[in-house]
Amino acid sequence: MGGAQVREAVAEMIGVLGPHTGRDWTVPAGDLDWSCWTTAAHVAHDLLAYAGQLAGRPADRYLPFDLAVSPTATPAQVLTVVAACGALLAAALDTADPALRAWHFGPCDPTGFAAMGVAEALLHTVDVTRGLGVAWQPPAALGAGVLARLFPDAPPGPPAEVLLWMTGRGEFDGRPRRTSWTWRAALPG
Repeated sequence: MGGAQVREAVAEMIGVLGPHTGRDWTVPAGDLDWSCWTTAAHVAHDLLAYAGQLAGRPADRYLPFDLAVSPTATPAQVLTVVAACGALLAAALDTADPALRAWHFGPCDPTGFAAMGVAEALLHTVDVTRGLGVAWQPPAALGAGVLARLFPDAPPGPPAEVLLWMTGRGEFDGRPRRTSWTWRAALPG
């Protein structure tokens, strides 16, 4: 996972959601407590935060900065912010030394930050599409990459279905929906 996959995931998000920016984005994003608008702004926030971690390389904390999307931004403008933050993360990944480590609940390498960026874009696109009533599933190749890097204990199966199950967004292969989960971005010590 790297900058190319982040670009692909963000392009997928914008391509899927862009045609629906005229709809009501104040509705809940799927099963989340957040609105569709807030969920998309959250993706931008996380993409920028991951880029900052890669650039700043803190070893023991998140950098003390935050992204504030103007509350008057339209859904289309929020997606533009997502695109900008995705481009920043992709650029940081493209220039990062593979040996670089930065904090995300432990030492995390560039592939971990890439996988988290892809996961945020894919999973929250699922949430927003569910809120807007748009049928969509994450692309298999991107889902498989996220599973391989962040969920090494994932069961075999179709990547989109497994990813949604691993993150509490659905049932899978007779297994009930998960009520808690976490991904493993930090490298083993």
